[in-house]
Amino acid sequence: MLSIKVLGSGCANCKRLETRVRKVCADNDLDATIEKVTDYQDIMRWPILSTPGLVINETLVSQGRIPAEAEIARLLKS
Repeated sequence: MLSIKVLGSGCANCKRLETRVRKVCADNDLDATIEKVTDYQDIMRWPILSTPGLVINETLVSQGRIPAEAEIARLLKS
């Protein structure tokens, strides 16, 4: 099972990233736990300079942008 965290304060881009991640997981029938992390102290556990951030299995894989669905799918499968 994948552990996915979307890091961000709740801004529009953070919400878009969460929606996109959920869609990719559903489209690819991936077994994943998706968590929205909005607490600043929790976000700072990762070396993130700007939101939104995407963490897969406790590894920061994207920050400061919304990856395309194809890129998200590739990240989730690797």
